[in-house]
Amino acid sequence: MELAHSLLLNEDALAQITEAKRPVFIFEWLRFLDKVLVAANKVDVKEKQKKLVEQLTGLISSAPGPPTRKLLAKNLATLYSIGDTFTVFQTLDKCNDIIKSKDDTPTYLPTKLAAVACVGAFYEKMGRMLGSSFPETINNLLKALKSAESQGRGEILLSLQKVLSGLGGAAASCHRDIYKNARSLLTDRSMAVRCAVAKCLLELQNEAVFMWTTELENVATLCFKALEGSNYGVRVAVSKLLGTVMATALMPKQAAVMRQNVKKATLEEVLELMATGFLRGGSGFLKSGGEMLKGGGSVSREVRVGVTQAYVVFVTTLGGQWLERNFATFLSHVLELVSHPRATQTHVEAVYSRRCVSFMLRASLGGLLGEKAQIAAAKELCQAIAKQTRAVEAVVNDTSGENKAGGADVSASQHVMVCALKELGSLVQSLSATASPLIQEPSRLAPDTGALYRYACPPPLTDPPKPASPLIQEPSIGLLETVTSVLLHPSMAARLAAAWCLRCVAVALPYQLTPLLDRCAERINNLKTSPEAVSGYSFAMAALLGGVHQCPLGIPHSKGKMVVSIAEDLLRTAAQNSRLSLQRTQAGWLLLGALMTLGPSLVRYHLPKMLLLWRNVFPRSQKELEAEKARGDSFTWQVTLEGRAGALCAMRSFVAHCPELLTEDVIRRLMTPIECAMTMMSHVPAVIKVHGAHLKASAAMVRLRLYDILALLPPKTYEGSFNALLRELVAEFTLTDNSANTTTSLLRSLCHYDDSVLMGSWLQETDHKSIEDQLQPNSASGSGALEHDPSSIYLRVPVGEAIPGPLPLGVSVIDASVALRRGLPHVSFKHRLQMLDHFAECIKQAKGVRQQAVQLNIFTAVLSALKGLAENKSSLGPEEVRRSALALVMGALDNPNPILRCAAGEALGRMAQVVGEATFIARMAQYSFDKLKSARDVVSRTGHSLALGCLHRYVGGIGSGQHLKTSVSILLALAQDGTSHEVQTWALHSLALIVDSSGPMYRGYVEPTLSLVLTLLLTVPPSHTEVHQCLGRCLGALITTVGPELQGNSASISTIRSSCLVGCAIMQDHSDSLVQAAAISCLQQLHMFAPRHVNLSSLVPCLCVHLCSSHLLLRRAAVACLRQLAQREAAEVCEYAMSLAKRAGDSKDSTAINLNITETGLEGVLFGMLDRETDRKLCSDIHDTLGHMLSSLAVEKLSHWLKLCKDVLAASTEAGGAVALEMRKEDDDSEKKDEMDDDIMFTALGEDDKSKPSVAPRWVTRVFAADCLCRIILLCENADKAHFDLATARSARAKNPKGDLLVLHLSDLIRMAFMAATDHSNQLRMAGLQALEDIIKKFAAVPEPEFPGHVILEQYQANVGAALRPAFSPDTPSDITAKACQVCSTWIGSGVVSDLNDLRRVHNLLVSSLDKVQAGKGSSSQLYSESATTMEKLAVLKAWAEVYVVAMKIKKEAENRPAQPPRGGEEDEEDVGAEADVLPPDSLIMLVQPELPALSRLWLAALRDYALLTLPAEFASQLPRTQHRVRGRRGPDDARPSLPGAPGPRWAPGAAPAAGKNLEELVKDRMHLLLGVSIEFLCFPRPEEPIEHVVSCLQALCTLLDTPCARTHIAEDQLLGVELLNVLHRLLLTRDPPAVQLQVTAVVQDTIRSAQDHLQQQRTRQSKDDASEKDGASALEGAGGSCSRGSPCHLPYRPRRLPDDSARLVAATVAILAELPSLCSPAGSMTVLPTILFLITGVLRETATKSPDNGVPAPVTAALQGIKTIITSPLARVEKTRTQWTALVRSSLASVLEYSQPDESRPDMDEVSMLTAVTLFLLSAGSEVLGVSSLQKGCMDRFRNALNSSDPWIQARCYQLLLSVFQHSNRALSTPYIHALAPLVVEKLKGVERVRPRSAAELQAVQEGTKVLESLVALGEEQNRVQLLALLVPTLISYLLDENAFSSASPASRGLHQLALQDLMRIGPLYPAAFKTVIGAAPELKTRLETAILANQASSKAKAAARLAQPAVQAAPTIKLKTSFF
Repeated sequence: MELAHSLLLNEDALAQITEAKRPVFIFEWLRFLDKVLVAANKVDVKEKQKKLVEQLTGLISSAPGPPTRKLLAKNLATLYSIGDTFTVFQTLDKCNDIIKSKDDTPTYLPTKLAAVACVGAFYEKMGRMLGSSFPETINNLLKALKSAESQGRGEILLSLQKVLSGLGGAAASCHRDIYKNARSLLTDRSMAVRCAVAKCLLELQNEAVFMWTTELENVATLCFKALEGSNYGVRVAVSKLLGTVMATALMPKQAAVMRQNVKKATLEEVLELMATGFLRGGSGFLKSGGEMLKGGGSVSREVRVGVTQAYVVFVTTLGGQWLERNFATFLSHVLELVSHPRATQTHVEAVYSRRCVSFMLRASLGGLLGEKAQIAAAKELCQAIAKQTRAVEAVVNDTSGENKAGGADVSASQHVMVCALKELGSLVQSLSATASPLIQEPSRLAPDTGALYRYACPPPLTDPPKPASPLIQEPSIGLLETVTSVLLHPSMAARLAAAWCLRCVAVALPYQLTPLLDRCAERINNLKTSPEAVSGYSFAMAALLGGVHQCPLGIPHSKGKMVVSIAEDLLRTAAQNSRLSLQRTQAGWLLLGALMTLGPSLVRYHLPKMLLLWRNVFPRSQKELEAEKARGDSFTWQVTLEGRAGALCAMRSFVAHCPELLTEDVIRRLMTPIECAMTMMSHVPAVIKVHGAHLKASAAMVRLRLYDILALLPPKTYEGSFNALLRELVAEFTLTDNSANTTTSLLRSLCHYDDSVLMGSWLQETDHKSIEDQLQPNSASGSGALEHDPSSIYLRVPVGEAIPGPLPLGVSVIDASVALRRGLPHVSFKHRLQMLDHFAECIKQAKGVRQQAVQLNIFTAVLSALKGLAENKSSLGPEEVRRSALALVMGALDNPNPILRCAAGEALGRMAQVVGEATFIARMAQYSFDKLKSARDVVSRTGHSLALGCLHRYVGGIGSGQHLKTSVSILLALAQDGTSHEVQTWALHSLALIVDSSGPMYRGYVEPTLSLVLTLLLTVPPSHTEVHQCLGRCLGALITTVGPELQGNSASISTIRSSCLVGCAIMQDHSDSLVQAAAISCLQQLHMFAPRHVNLSSLVPCLCVHLCSSHLLLRRAAVACLRQLAQREAAEVCEYAMSLAKRAGDSKDSTAINLNITETGLEGVLFGMLDRETDRKLCSDIHDTLGHMLSSLAVEKLSHWLKLCKDVLAASTEAGGAVALEMRKEDDDSEKKDEMDDDIMFTALGEDDKSKPSVAPRWVTRVFAADCLCRIILLCENADKAHFDLATARSARAKNPKGDLLVLHLSDLIRMAFMAATDHSNQLRMAGLQALEDIIKKFAAVPEPEFPGHVILEQYQANVGAALRPAFSPDTPSDITAKACQVCSTWIGSGVVSDLNDLRRVHNLLVSSLDKVQAGKGSSSQLYSESATTMEKLAVLKAWAEVYVVAMKIKKEAENRPAQPPRGGEEDEEDVGAEADVLPPDSLIMLVQPELPALSRLWLAALRDYALLTLPAEFASQLPRTQHRVRGRRGPDDARPSLPGAPGPRWAPGAAPAAGKNLEELVKDRMHLLLGVSIEFLCFPRPEEPIEHVVSCLQALCTLLDTPCARTHIAEDQLLGVELLNVLHRLLLTRDPPAVQLQVTAVVQDTIRSAQDHLQQQRTRQSKDDASEKDGASALEGAGGSCSRGSPCHLPYRPRRLPDDSARLVAATVAILAELPSLCSPAGSMTVLPTILFLITGVLRETATKSPDNGVPAPVTAALQGIKTIITSPLARVEKTRTQWTALVRSSLASVLEYSQPDESRPDMDEVSMLTAVTLFLLSAGSEVLGVSSLQKGCMDRFRNALNSSDPWIQARCYQLLLSVFQHSNRALSTPYIHALAPLVVEKLKGVERVRPRSAAELQAVQEGTKVLESLVALGEEQNRVQLLALLVPTLISYLLDENAFSSASPASRGLHQLALQDLMRIGPLYPAAFKTVIGAAPELKTRLETAILANQASSKAKAAARLAQPAVQAAPTIKLKTSFF
C-alpha cells in the first residue's frame, strides 16, 4: 500500500501485484492523490500534469468501480482547477465520446459511468470556466439518459445535478430540457433513480423559476406520484424536493425575483396544493373523475407519509420566525386535514392521519420555536380547541334536527381535538415549569363551559350551575378551562386526549396536580347523572394519578382515600340507572386501577376493601355461574363483562405496581376471582351466540385483562388451569375464532436487533419513526391510540414514546396471549407435541393472506417460548418434540415473507441453544449446507444462509467450530453472487454473525474475508445500500476479531490494517447515511485498538459535518465516536473541529461544508444540539462528550468554558422575581441579539437552516450548563489552589496575561448562579442554588487583598440575598425551599456577611420558613405529599441548627479573644471569628435567640421522630399512635425517604445546648435520645452518605459535650462512654479524610475531660482505687489507632514532614494519650503507660525533623508537652507503683537517647527537639529516677554533641537547655552535669577569640554561652568566686576590639564587642571585690577594658550631638493607599 503513495501512479508496482489486488492499489493511490493535490506545490503539479492526466484518463476506460470512479472524477477536476486548463476540453470531449458510444454491453458500462462522473465533477469544480461547452454536454447526457439502464440513469442524473450546481444561473437555456427529461423518471421503477431525480430537481429549482411558478402544480403532482410505492430514501428525497419548492414558491430567493418578474404564490394556494397530496394522493385533481367525487378509494399510505415529511421540510425551510408569524394559519390548515372525511374513512386510517398531523406539529413546534414562541403557540392551540368545542356544543344543543351533518361534525371534531390536545400536552410537558404563564389560576368552582355543561347535566339538578359561556368567547381563554371542557365531549377519544393533556400539565407544573384532582372529584360528584361527565372526569383523575410517579413531591395521602370513596360510590350506584351503568362501572374500576400506581405505601390501607370488591364482582361458585348464564339480556351482559374486565385490570395494576404487598395469602385471595374468570371464559362463546356479536369486544377485553394479570403472577399459582388456558391461548394466535387476519406486533421485537437490516426495522431508529411505523407490513403497526385501551392513560409511558399508544384490541389480545405463552415453561412434553402438530395443521389448512397471518402469529409464539426456555435453561423435550419443532421451523425458512424467514432463522438458533447437543446442531447445519448447495432460488438461499448465521450466533464459536470452515466457504461464495443483491445481503449478514460469534477462532479466515469485503465495496453499485450496510457490519466484526493485534507492525497486520482503513474510506464516501454510520463505527473500533493509525485530522471534521445530518442514525454514530475520542484526546478533537471551521470560512464555496462551528467550537455545536435533539441515547452521548471535554480542557480554557455556560444560561426566558435591573437590561440585549440572528436566518432562505441555532437554549440545556458550572468549580479546586486566591491570581495574571484563574471570574460565577436560581424552571432553580452553594463554600474564605480583614464575597451580599428570596415565596415547591434553606445556612455560616442589614434580610427568609413549619400547613391548602412537607420542615430545622452552631462558635471565639487580631486568609470556611471585626460578635446569636425556645422544641421532636422511625420492625407495636411533630400522621415507611441524610445527628448540637440553656431537666430526659441518635448514625454511616454529614455529627457531639449536664451524664454512665469510644475507634479505621479524624480526636478529648472532671469530684468526695480503667483502655485504643494512622510509627527510621492535617491529627492524639493515665488507678495506669510512652516517643522520633525556618512541628510540641504531663503526674508519688514507674521513665529516656544518637541514615533529625525531650526528663523526673550512670552518660553525650555541633542554632538552644539543667534546684541532679560539661563550655567560649562570629546566629550562640558561664559564677560559693570570674572575665575581655579594628570589623564582630562590654559593665558592680582581684592580676586586661570603655563613651557623645543638629523633617505618612485608582 505504501507504494501507492506517490504523486504519479507507480506503474511498475501495479504490474507486479495480482489482478485481484489492483483495484485496491489504484483506489489507494487515488485516495493519496486526493489529499496531496490540494496541499502540493502548484509548480510540482504542473510539471507532472501531463503524465497525471494520461494516467487518470487511462483509468476511465479500465472499467473502474463506483467508489473509484467517484474519486477519479474528483481528482481530475481538482487537477485541472489547480494546474493548467489547456487540455481540459480534450478530456471533456473524450468523456463525451465515451458517453455517446453505442456499446451497451455490461463490460463497457463502468467506463461509461466513469465518463459521466468525470463530466459532472468538471462542471461542479470549474463551472463557468468551461465556457459555452455546456449545452452540448447537457444534450449528450440527456440523450444517454433516454437509453440508459437504471444504474446509468442514476449516475447521469447525479452528474446533471453537479453540472447545474457548478453553472448556477448560466445554464438557464437548458433548464426546461432537463426538467422535461427528468420529471418522467420521478416514477421510475428503480428507487435509486427516483432519489437521483429528486436531488437533481432540487438543484434545478434553485435557478429554474418556472418550477415554483407555472409548473408548481405539476411538480406537486409528480412528487405525489413519485411517493406511491416508495421506500424510505425516496420519501426523504421527494419530500425535501416538494417542501423546498413549496417554500420557494411562497418566499422566492431575492436574486431570482430580481431577474424575472415573478408572481409569488399565496400561503393558501401552497397549503391547498399540499393538502391535495395528503387527502387525494397522486391521482391529481380531475383525472380520476367520478370515483373520487363519490368518496371511494383511499390515499396510499406512502404518499400520506411523504407529504407529511414535506410539510415539515416546508416549515423548516421557511424557518422559526415565519412559523411564529403564520402559526394560526398553519395550525388551522393541518387541523382541517385531519377533520376531512377522506383522511378518516376508517378508524385505522383516522389514527394514521392523526399520527401524521401530530408529527407535523411536533416537528415544527418542538424544533423550530423557542420557549416564548411555544407559549404563544400553545395559546393558539387552546383557541382552536375552544372553537371546536363551540361547534360540538352547537350540534349537541340542536334538538330541532336542523343540522343534519352534525353527527359527521362531531366525529370529525374528535380527531382535531385529539391532535390539538396531544400537541398541547407535549408542548406543556417539554416547557415544564416554563409553561406556568399559560396556566391562569383556575377559579375553584368555575363551571367549564356553558352548553356542554348543560348538556352533561340534565335539568333535574337541585342547584343548577350558572352558565359561563362568556368564558369561551374571551380571546385569552385559560388553558385549564379549555382542556377540561373537552372532558365532556361526546367522543371517547377526545375525552381521553383531554385527560392525557391534563396529565402533561400536572407533570410539568406539579403544583397543579392536587387542585386538578380535587376539581375533577368535585365535578364527578356534581355531574353523576351525565355519562360523558362520569367518563371524562374519571379519565382525567386516572391520568392525573398515573402522572404522580413523575412528580417527586407527590400528592397528599388523603387523596387516595378520596379516590377510593368516589370509585366505591360509582360502582355501588352503577345499577341504579341503566343509562349510566356502563360508564359508572368503567369509571369506578379505572379509578381503582389508577390508584394502584401510587404504590404500596398508600394501597396497603385500602387492600382489604379492594380484595372484597374483587371477590364480589365474580360469581362465587360453578352454580352461580350457571344461574347467571340463564338470565340477563345483552345490555346487562355487556355491563357485567366490562365490569369484570375492569376488575381484572385493577388487579393487574395492583400486581404490577405493588409487588411488596403480594404475600402468599394475598395471591391466594386474588386467585379466587381469577379462577372464576377463567371458568367464565369458556361459557362466554355461548352467551355471545345468544345475545349477539356486539359482546365480542367486551369478551375480548376480559380475555386481554386475564392474560395480562396471569403473565405477571408466578405460573405455579395457576398450575391447575394450564391445560384449559393453553387451549385458549392457542386458539387466540391461530385465529380459530377470529375471522379477521389479525397478526401480532411482537415478532420484530423477538427477532435479534442486529437483523434489522433484513427486516427494515432500522426505520424505528429514524427521526420519522412515528409516521414510518404505519408502513410496516404487520397489521395495525403504528396505529396505537389511547381509545383502544383507556387503562393506558394511567400506566407508565413506554421508553421512547411521547404518549401511550395501545394497539387495537384484536392485536393486543394476540400479543398478550403470546407473552403469556412464553411465561408457561411448565407445559408437559405431551402437550408441547400436540401443540406443535396443531400449529402445522393450522398452517396447512389456511390459505393465502390468512396463512401468512397464522404463520406469523405461530412463529411469534414459538420464538417467544424458545426464548423463555433458553432463559430458564429448560429442555425442549424428547426427540419427537424436536422433530416436530424442526419441521415447523425448516418449513418457514423457504417462506417468501422475509420477516418469517428471519423469525425461522432466529428460532433455529434458539432451538440449537436450548437443545445444546452437538449431533442435533450438526444435523441442522448439514441440512442447510445441502440446501444451499442445490437450491437456486433466492428465497431458499437467503433463508438457509441466515440459518447458518443464527446457529453460530446462539451456539457460539466453540459449539459450532467444526462447521466453521464449511459455513464460511459457502457464505463467501454466496456473497459473490452478483445476480441477486438480496442473496448477497443475507449471506454477508450471516457472515458478520459468524465472525462476531467465532471470536479468535475466525482469525484464520480474516484475510480472505477482508479481501472479499474490499472487492465488493469497490464493485457493488451504491444503490444497493443493504449490501453495503452488511459489508460494514462484516468489516466491523473483522476489526473486533483481530483486535489489539492491529497495533502490530508485521507485514500481514499492516496489510489488514490498511485494508480496513481503505474499506472505511469507501464507506465514508457512500451516499447512504446508514453506510456512513457503519464506517464511523468501524473507525471507532479501529481507534480503540490502534489509536495511532486513525487519522483524527480527517476523521473529526467528517464527524462534525455529520452532526448536522438529517439522519438520526448518522448523528448518533458521529456523537458516539466523538464521545470515545473525547475521552482520550479532547484537546485534539476540539482543535481539528476549529480548523474545519476556519477552512469553511476560508474556502470560496462554503456550500461544500454545511456547518455551524463558530468561535464556541465543537462544544458550542454540541450545546446547540441538546436543544434540537429528542433522542435519549443521542442526548446522553452528547452529555458524556461534553463532560469528557470539560474534564480535560475546562481548567486550561477557563474563560472559554465559562463564556459557553454563561451564553447558555443568559438565555433564561424571563428572569425570576428578584432580578436586578442590570441583569434585565443585559437579558434584553441578548434577546435582541437572538432576534437579530433569526432575521439573518430568515433572509438567508434556501440554504439549509437546520444547522442554524434558531432558538434560545431550552431549560434542559440550561440545567446542564448549570451542572457544568459546578463541575468547573470542582475541577479548578482539584487542579490548583491558586484558583481560590485573588492575590496569587492577580500576580499570575500580571506575569502571564493569558493565564486564567477562577477567582478572577467570580462576578460571572455569581451572575450565572443568580440567573439560574431565579429562573422559571424549577430544575434550573435547583441547579442554580446548588451552584450558588458551591460558590459560597469555595470562596467564603478568600481574602480581598486590597482591604485586609475582608473577603471578596462581601461585595455580592445583595446578589446572594436576591437569588435566595424568590425560593421562599409561598408557591415555591418544597424541594426548592429546602435547597434554599441549605444555601441560607451555608451563607450565614460562611462568615462573609459583614452588614447587619444584609444578615437580617437572609435571616428573615429563614424566620419566614420557620413560621411556616410552626404553623403546619393546613390540609386544605396542602399541594404535595406529607413527605415533601416533612422534607421542607427538616431542611428548615437543619438550616437553623447550622446557623445556631455558627452563632455559638462566633460567640465563644469572641469571649476567648483578648484583642482583635488581624484576619487570616487561610481560615477554615466555617471559622467565622473575623466576622467580629465588622459585626458585633453577639449579633448572630441575638438574631437566633428569639427563636430558640421554639427551635429546641422542634429539634427534639424531629430527633424523636427520627429515632422512632429508625427502630427495627419488631418494635413497631411500641410506636406511639399520636401524631408526630414533624412528619404528621403517616406510616413510617412513607416518612423514611423524606429524612434527608440522617438529620438526627446534625441537630443534636442545636437541640442539646439550646434546650440545655432553657430546660436543664428536659435535656437530662433527652440525653439518651441525643447520644443514641448520634452513635447510631456513626455506627452505620451509609457509604453514599456525604462525608460532611459525618463531620457535622461529630461536631454535634463536641457541642453536646460542651454542656455540663452532658459531660456529667457521659462520665457517670461508664458503659456509654466506652461505647462511644468504640464507635469512634471504628470510625477512625474506616474513614480517611483528615477532617473526620481531627473531629474524632476532639470528641475523644471532650470525653476524657468529662471523665477527668468526674473523677476529680469523686476523689474529692472519697479516694477510689479502680476508677475507670475501661475508659482508659478504650480511649487508648481509639487514640492509638489514630496515632498509628496519622503518624508513621510503623515505618521505622524514616522521619518525614507530615502534611498539615496529619500533623494536627497526630498532635491532638498525643495530647489525648498524655491525659489517659490520669483517668486510671495507679495499677491501671501502669498497664497503659508502656504503650503510651512508646507511642509518644515514637511520634517524637518520626516527626522531629529539621525545617528551614527552625520551626517545631505540632506533633513534636505535643509530644514534649505529653512527656512533661506524664512525668509530672501525681502517679510518681504513689508508693505501690514507684519501682515500676521509675523503670518506665528510665526506659523512655533510654529510648529517646537511642533515637537521638547521631546517625548517617537520618541526616535531617532535629537534635534540638530531642535534646529538649532529654532536658524535660531531667527537669521533671529528678535525680532519684534518672541518677543512673548509664543514663547520665548518655545525656551528657547528647549535650556534648550539641555543643560541638557546627550549627550555631543548635549550639544556642543547647546552651539554653544546659542553663535550665545547671540552675535546677536539686543539686544532686545538676552537679554531675556541671562537672562534666562546664569545662567544655569554657573551652568553647575561649575559642571564640580566635574565630569571631560571622553571623547573627553565631553571635546568639556566644551570647547564650556567656549566660551559662555567668549563671555558674552566680551559683558558685563566695570562696570560689574569684576562680570562676577568672574564667569568665578574661574570656569576655578577649572579645573586645581596639579602636582601629572596631571600625573595619563585621557587624557580628562589632556586636560581640558590644555584648562583651555590656556584660563586663554589668558583672563588675555585682562582684566588685572579686572583679578587682581578677583585673588587678592581669594589667593588660585592665588596659584593654579601659580603652574599650573610653571609646564607647566618645561614640555615645558624638551620636547625641548629631541628633541635636538634625533639622525636623516631616514624617512620612504611615498609612499608604493600597488601591491604585488609575
